[in-house]
Amino acid sequence: MNYQRSSALFTEAELVIPGGVNSPVRAFKAVGGTPIFIEKAKGPYLFDVDGNQYIDYINSWGPMILGHGYEPVVKAIIDKTKSGTSFGTPTEIETKIAELAVSMVPNIDKIRFVNSGTEACMSAVRLARGYTGKEKIIKFSGCYHGHSDSFLIQAGSGAVTFGSPNSPGVTEGTAKDTLLAKYNDIEHVEEILNANKQAVACIILEPVAGNMGCIPPKKDFLNQLRNLCDKHKVLLIFDEVMTGFRLARGGAQELYDVSADIVCFGKVIGGGLPVGAFAARNDIMNHLAPLGSVYQAGTLSGNPLAMAAGLAMLEELNGDSEIYNRLEEKTKYLHDGLTKVLSANDVQHTINRVGSMISVHFCDTEVMDFETAALGNNETFKKFFHGMLKEGIYIAPSAFETWFIADALSYEDLDKTIDACNKVAKSL
Repeated sequence: MNYQRSSALFTEAELVIPGGVNSPVRAFKAVGGTPIFIEKAKGPYLFDVDGNQYIDYINSWGPMILGHGYEPVVKAIIDKTKSGTSFGTPTEIETKIAELAVSMVPNIDKIRFVNSGTEACMSAVRLARGYTGKEKIIKFSGCYHGHSDSFLIQAGSGAVTFGSPNSPGVTEGTAKDTLLAKYNDIEHVEEILNANKQAVACIILEPVAGNMGCIPPKKDFLNQLRNLCDKHKVLLIFDEVMTGFRLARGGAQELYDVSADIVCFGKVIGGGLPVGAFAARNDIMNHLAPLGSVYQAGTLSGNPLAMAAGLAMLEELNGDSEIYNRLEEKTKYLHDGLTKVLSANDVQHTINRVGSMISVHFCDTEVMDFETAALGNNETFKKFFHGMLKEGIYIAPSAFETWFIADALSYEDLDKTIDACNKVAKSL
């Protein structure tokens, strides 16, 4: 494929944007080469500035669950734009999408809209601290909750030590209040809680991890977390920025039948526009300003264009009784096909899948946490990524990201993807 125009645009971008990108993973640092600049998208396809077409498995990192340029969502945005793009005042559509979201998701009474998943998770943790009167939080290695200071923490020197900053600009004072646990290791979580009695406000996690590849929770792991939180009077926060409205109408809470205390949303809830949200039952949400003393605000929160896109998306998902079955079936079809061709070509691999999230790890061990995800052969992944790109298949430019399946994908698209994988696997 020819990437001449993309290369020229990247050179221009590097002069005025740090690293030439507005989000680091887009820079292709993990895989090498030059980022592809996209000009347009439709259905399951991306089209770059050099005229190349790709089958898309990023889907804007999740929100395009029905495909790009989905007509009801596009129409809703255009119609709403004609009435104005931002007011900084309450609008009726905010209440409409809130009512729909609350009706779809279990265990929430109220929802507050923000502008990103990062903002949702940051606000949820502040609310948990304000509600409990405690300061420390537990997060899991490999789970990503945005770039708020509290979340940019790496492991300390011991099993129950405080974390340490993994980005300049994050203070040691902030890091001391974040405790790092191993995903899918309930004993480690209990050890941390016992070592920090009456100090932990909340545990936050991706109920299905998507930022170390797709990693499902072990059987009963989420239920065990729920029980530990109840025992220690700790709030359980599900970061469903990826999984919310993607794995089921009610997200991971519905899929696994586990109740979280606070739930964070993004991606799908914005229909492709910048939207995040956090939600909980009344007794927690009523601590939020202006009802309570926990402050959170945003000039563009509830932006009418974003609300229109999100409402149109949720209405489509809520009104289609078979959408999640179709997504599950297509993802399983892809899983089976990839397994077949990688095995036939003697490529060591493990594939994880939950609903319409899937990832390929180039190792032969079970991938269940960040440590096992890191065992994947990154050199193999680099070759795989560029090989698939050359075949017109666009996957995330990192071995630590999930693929997202859109309903717009046809079985012909899936077969093309499997055939491309077969060609690429012969060179791995």
